[in-house]
This record gives sequence, C-alpha cells and structure tokens, in this order.
Amino acid sequence: MKVLFLCTANSCRSILCEAVFNHLAPAGMTAYSAGSHPKGQVHPMSLKMLERAGISTVDLKSEPSEAYDHLAPDFVITVCDKAAGEACPVFFGRAIKAHWGLADPSECRGSEAAMEAAFAVTLAQIRARIQAFLLLPFDQLGTDQLKAEMVRIGTIGTEEL
Repeated sequence: MKVLFLCTANSCRSILCEAVFNHLAPAGMTAYSAGSHPKGQVHPMSLKMLERAGISTVDLKSEPSEAYDHLAPDFVITVCDKAAGEACPVFFGRAIKAHWGLADPSECRGSEAAMEAAFAVTLAQIRARIQAFLLLPFDQLGTDQLKAEMVRIGTIGTEEL
C-alpha cells in the first residue's frame, strides 16, 4: 500500500506524516510526501522533533507533487489547514482522497519553546491519526466505507482545539 501526503510547502506537516507513517507502518505499507509549492528544504524543527521522538529523518526531502506522477498511490491525503484538496491533482486517479487538516506549526511565532510546543501538538495529532489509519480492516471495507473512515480519522485530535 502506498500513501501520499500532500501539503503546500512540503516542509512540515506532510513531512511529519511521511516520517511517522513509515515509522509505525508494517512491511508493505509506505508513505511519501510532496507539495504543490515545495520550499525545497525540510523545516529544521520538523527534523528536530522527529529525531527527539526517535523517528528516522533519513531521505526526507521537500519536493513537488509532480515527482510522484507515476506513483499510483492507494491513498492521497492533504494535510494543509487552509486549502483542502488544493494539491490533489487528477493524475492521482483512483486513489482514495482524504483531507486531514492540520494547523501549520511553522507559523508559530515566539520562543523556541513555543515553536517546539506547536510542533509537538502537530506531531501528536499525526501519530494519533496514523495509528487509527493503520488499525483499519482494509480487506473488510469497501471504498465508501474507507472514505467515511478517512473523514473520521481527519477529525482525531481536533476535539481539544
């Protein structure tokens, strides 16, 4: 199974999703990330927080969604909080598309501690959503049921916000 996480800049949220997914997923499941307007570099705080959580940062890079034109992902998940579906081009064909909006932790202004706290909240939301995703009985759910579950998962972690 291939999952593609998309965001505008591909420097924080989608990168965190890719890394956490690949850390938690069993063999045979792989995540990728890309952006509609990638910054070209991974946000340093993304790397710092992943390393602190014991999650590999090897091979993480900020790249355009066109880099995955031929990936044929099973799922395409947008994670921007301001542009749901904006970066979900039609070339991803039959993939199940979902939106898991996440606030951009890189927009946090303030001290290093405040920035770390913002990234920690985002990382916790991502971990909870990916854990829920990985628990889905994929072989027992039809497309409509999977889409409904993806919508439900996209709300995990927003209750306290």
